[in-house]
Amino acid sequence: MLYDLIAPAKLNLFLHVVGRRADGYHLLQTVFQFISLADRLDIETRQDGLIHRETDMEGVPHDQDLVVRAARLLQQATGTHFGAEIHVHKRIPSGAGLGGGSSDAATVLIALNRLWRTGLSRAELMRLGLQLGADVPVFIFGQNAFAEGIGEQLTAVDLPPQAFLVIQPTQGVPTQGIFQAPDLTRDTETVKIMDFSGRQMIAHLGFGHNDLQPVVLNRFPVVRQTHDWLEQAGFKARMTGSGSCFFIGFQSVQQSEVAKQEMLAKIRVDFSDVASAGLVSSVSPIQALMVCESLSEHPLRCWIES
Repeated sequence: MLYDLIAPAKLNLFLHVVGRRADGYHLLQTVFQFISLADRLDIETRQDGLIHRETDMEGVPHDQDLVVRAARLLQQATGTHFGAEIHVHKRIPSGAGLGGGSSDAATVLIALNRLWRTGLSRAELMRLGLQLGADVPVFIFGQNAFAEGIGEQLTAVDLPPQAFLVIQPTQGVPTQGIFQAPDLTRDTETVKIMDFSGRQMIAHLGFGHNDLQPVVLNRFPVVRQTHDWLEQAGFKARMTGSGSCFFIGFQSVQQSEVAKQEMLAKIRVDFSDVASAGLVSSVSPIQALMVCESLSEHPLRCWIES
């Protein structure tokens, strides 16, 4: 049995939609940054071939859960007779653009490839992961990466150590509907890795943008309220992925903590009085503030030999 396996969240430091394939998949350019916010999984081999998620997860049926689907996909691909018990300890919020489900699935593939001794290479596991979702391969790739195509063409990038303040609104965002939105622009000019440096991308959000952000803001009023409040309060933040979370980059954890305390104080001033008066529409749209450190690589990267 493997205990306390880390499945880290990711940030999209920018996210450009540069086209659309004939099959409907969108062509992207983005940079993935792993962060210390993480789910943790416990996985135990079963001898009877059954795959079972031990954790009840509201709104996520057992057989549709990516961790179950990942385990079954590895079974089918390798013909192993083993099964697995999977416990998921969630810390990454869903519908947040942080890749929690994709990261959990990648950790299952990496861990079971080791537990079951199926011996798949990194490239083989990445191909399996792509069948589960476009964000899964980067977690198996294991390095912060510049991504192209539908997110599967990955080039490792060396990003400077940073800290982040992640702002979670009280509203989540389903990914699929955002990519189908008619007002989503799909013609952002392509860039090359040499067009930017890691420090430019993070510090002060100086490079690029997120093409999905305007679409989300137009459709999800609480996310819009969070964005507008952040701007009015003087916090320059960017949405990650398809939302709903925003992030701000800092050079140190201490700076992130200071910003968190300043934000909390302003939230109390701006929302607590009106909330206590019963004006529900004025209750804070922010559910959580999370200080996170950047990761230079996935914690389980070394578990795959090649």
